[in-house]
Amino acid sequence: MGDWLTSDFFSIIAAAFLVGSVVGLTGMGGGALMTPALIFLGVGDASTVVTADLTAAAIYKSGGALTHAREGKPNWALAKWLVLGSVPFALLGPWILHRSLGDSADFDDILKECIGFALLFAAATYALRLVINLRRVRGGGPAADPDPQIRPLVTMAVGALGGLLVGVTSVGSGSVIMIALVMLYPGLSALRLVGTDLVQAVPLVIAAAISNIALNGLDWHILVPLVIGSTPGTILGSRIAPRVPQSFIRRGIVIVLTMSGLALLDKAGWAPLGAGQDQTHPVFIALVGLSMVVVLPFVWGLVRRTQGMPMFGSPTVAELEGERRVEPAAAGSAAVRDDQAKIS
Repeated sequence: MGDWLTSDFFSIIAAAFLVGSVVGLTGMGGGALMTPALIFLGVGDASTVVTADLTAAAIYKSGGALTHAREGKPNWALAKWLVLGSVPFALLGPWILHRSLGDSADFDDILKECIGFALLFAAATYALRLVINLRRVRGGGPAADPDPQIRPLVTMAVGALGGLLVGVTSVGSGSVIMIALVMLYPGLSALRLVGTDLVQAVPLVIAAAISNIALNGLDWHILVPLVIGSTPGTILGSRIAPRVPQSFIRRGIVIVLTMSGLALLDKAGWAPLGAGQDQTHPVFIALVGLSMVVVLPFVWGLVRRTQGMPMFGSPTVAELEGERRVEPAAAGSAAVRDDQAKIS
């Protein structure tokens, strides 16, 4: 037992419970939060962490998917086409990476760079969601459509891209795929989007986990505390999702994702940052986070101006995410209800 009950064991449980709760609450991919957290905790190299995280996700996302299957009413036809695209590429992705790099001494750093760029991409998708939602408000919003006409080929392509990203980095299930669903099927309510994403993510992460285990093996000292912490966290988050305001949580997550992505690139020795040798520039990373807190509201104001709206005022970010009914101040904008404006 002494080999198990270590400080790392309890640190992983705490981090996994927090991340699992956010996954169930918002539908955002756990890999985007858990993978960098484990790397910075120093519990294993990047490939070991990715493998354990994907295996744990296959378990705790099953719990969240079952809950959303009852309460979130996922679109099963849409989930089916996503799975058909994602599972083959989730299986192939890790093998492609290993075949390309072989036993390269730089493999761990290259994988960290891949994860770092995937985190920055995930953060960028959130900003894109807000812009899409703002335009939606200006146009009166699409009609609610719980069962839209499925576009199989495009949906499978989205699944394939998500599967490749998840298979290699464990990031992308709840970020890249979600923004694609928002753009392709804007009439789906936020709760149905989250439910659909969680349901399709189960076979996706199972396939990615199987492929990575075959290549890297499985560290049970990471997996067990991940499962212990994340499973109840995801179920709890899924149960309270319809009742909890999420805008501040998501904005905080975007800042964390950006800082984590840059820190991983720094840690891997990516040339423009380049600390390398498992070092980072903490002051630089902190300044990036602080700058985002200060500067982003003004950038958002400029985006509003491009839509013919004042820099600040209604609709706020929270209103755009559907936390309450929106009555846009600008002339010609229609009221947008929760199931039209809310974006996961």
